[in-house]
Amino acid sequence: MAETGASPLPPTPPARSPLFRAEQFVWLTARVLEQHLFAYHFLHGTPDAVEAALDAYRNEDGGYGHALEPDLRGPVSQPLHTAHALRVLDAVGRCGGQRVERVCRYLTSVSTADGALPAIHPSQRGYPVAPFVPVVDDPASELLATGPVVGLLHRNEVWHAWLFRATDFCWQAVESLEKSHPYEVEAAVAFLDSAPDRSRAEAAADRLGRLVREQRLAALDPDRLDAFPVASGYAPGEHHFPHDFARTPESLARAWFTDDEMARSLDHLTAEQQDDGGWPIRWRQWAPAPALEARPLVTIEALRTLRAYGRFVG
Repeated sequence: MAETGASPLPPTPPARSPLFRAEQFVWLTARVLEQHLFAYHFLHGTPDAVEAALDAYRNEDGGYGHALEPDLRGPVSQPLHTAHALRVLDAVGRCGGQRVERVCRYLTSVSTADGALPAIHPSQRGYPVAPFVPVVDDPASELLATGPVVGLLHRNEVWHAWLFRATDFCWQAVESLEKSHPYEVEAAVAFLDSAPDRSRAEAAADRLGRLVREQRLAALDPDRLDAFPVASGYAPGEHHFPHDFARTPESLARAWFTDDEMARSLDHLTAEQQDDGGWPIRWRQWAPAPALEARPLVTIEALRTLRAYGRFVG
């Protein structure tokens, strides 16, 4: 048989297993980037293929756009798109080098006066955007946008002048949180899990965990969701569960929940897989394309969380 240069096909999960059903869903619905991400995580795909697909979203300014984050449409670079790109690079072990230097230069250019990131830069105006994402001329600094980026860069030992002020902002924002909401808490955890000052991070996480329980931000019993109010401005049913805060057992947020609470959370996550093999999105759906593009992302994250907790091997 003649050599074709093609790699041998990876092993396919057993038919009708949750992973097999998810694989079929991804091939049916996902963008090329998520197809390669799924293959990387579960089918022995290569990081080169993921990087090549991600390059389609990169702009000359070093940021990322082109609806990489599905709820922001249009070509312009945005902090949320760029944070998404960094998560992809981190997932495949490529968060470093000149590519990330360019990203840091972009982040510097769109930072607010205190060195942090806005959720949405005004350049988004004129392009479609989710109605729950306001576009303003002078956007405020947001822990929601800054925390995950700073955490990722610290975890990958990236050092850049922008990081110093952004890190200071994150510490101030996390340590002053009083009334919060789940997405902001998740951003705080993303920062704390990789912040270099571990003792300070552990103390901040301990305080944050008490806040989460006092304000009932985590739905601790999926069978009694009426006991856990949805945060203001969220969609009906947009609950957050222990696994949303502690995506791996190594997260500082894991200590916030008992073993029984985490087991119920993971059972609920497993049961959320739908008949088509994908997981649902819980936030407000405002147009068909963003919802379709988001579901493979949610599906891959659900599988990664379940695998991190030993719910399957794949």
